[in-house]
This record gives sequence, structure tokens and C-alpha cells, in this order.
Amino acid sequence: MRIDIITVVPEIMKSPFEASIMKRSIEKGLIDVHFHNLRDYVTDNYKQIDDYQFGGGAGMVMMIEPIDKCISKLKSERIYDEVIYMTPDGETLNQSMANGISLKKNIIILCGHYKGVDQRVRDQFITKEISIGDYVLSGGELGAVILCDAIIRLVPGVLGNETSALTDSFQDNLLAPPIYTRPAEYKGWKVPEVLTSGNFPKIEAWREEQAYLRTKEKRPDLLED
Repeated sequence: MRIDIITVVPEIMKSPFEASIMKRSIEKGLIDVHFHNLRDYVTDNYKQIDDYQFGGGAGMVMMIEPIDKCISKLKSERIYDEVIYMTPDGETLNQSMANGISLKKNIIILCGHYKGVDQRVRDQFITKEISIGDYVLSGGELGAVILCDAIIRLVPGVLGNETSALTDSFQDNLLAPPIYTRPAEYKGWKVPEVLTSGNFPKIEAWREEQAYLRTKEKRPDLLED
């Protein structure tokens, strides 16, 4: 999978891709990530990529021309499955959406900044608009990192255990069940006996029951879906 990220501040995005799972996915050649500084697509000396909005009002707006130049250049080099815009009024990111995007071959992620982008960008170039929650950040960069983390870990070969991602919360609209590791007893606090029984059908049944009970307690709205 190739991910091209268009941003005004690439420097705040790079470190998450230089550690842990995302770093290993790049080193394995499973993921190819490229950052594109929008100011590189501006010819004037001030490198201006935003301007006042028509009609007045507070907040600067990212101009269409540099975004058009950047996206058009990328599209001239390869075919993209999605051009994603990170925005608070987009569709809220969930596990099902991450699953779908992880199957794509090439995607572009445009990070909004300031007041957002000229509406014509959204009308002409964007194929999917994504939000990470009902709140506003200074820009779409952190949201883009979250999106990338959510999809990269799903790409085959990225995780050491291929079944690990399949048992995460939300994969089956349930929260994950409680998990334990050694020691089996600590300060008198014991691991449920079923987990150390070696009876795997019973263990799976226990996990399914616990996942349901935990979801019912913490996120009953998921059961309604």
C-alpha cells in the first residue's frame, strides 16, 4: 500500500512513522509513505497557501491552486483508489471503515488546516471525508496519523500474528474480552480458571460471553447496531 499525505506541516507527522508497527511495516516494504509539503507547490516568495474567505468571516482558508497542483501531479504518476480529506464534518472513522481502506492499493490523505479548504477542493478532488471525532484540532495531521495507524496494522504481514487484528475491539461490533498474562496469581488476584484449563472450546465460549457482557456494560449502542 502506498500512502501520500499532503500537509502544511509535515514535520509534526513523521515521528509516528519512525517507531513501532508503522516503522516495521515500512521497513518490510509493506507500506510506502510519502509526505508532500503543500508550500512546495507555490511559486511566490511568501509560499502562501491560504487566504481570506469570500464574504468575510474569521479564519483563513487553504487555496485550491496548490492543492490542485499537488493532487494532479500525484495522479499523473499512478492511479489512486481514494483521495481522503481529514475534516471534523466528515464520516466518523470506525473499524469497518479502516478495514475497507486497508484493502486499497494507493491513497492520498489531504490534511486540512486553518479554517479548512476551499469547497471546490472537496467538490472536485475528494472521494472520502473522514473525521476522528466530534471535536476540532488545529489541523488534520494528527487525524491522518490515527487513520494511518488504524489501517496499516490491518495490512497482511504487518502484525506478527495475522489473527491478532481480527480479535480487536469493534471487529465484530463487540468490545474485546478481558485479557491476562503471567503470573496466574499475583497478590491473591487470580486469572479466571477457564483460561488456564487448556480447554479451548470453553475458552472461546468464555471470551465470547465476556465480550458480549463488556459491550453491554460499556457500549450498549454497539449491540443496537
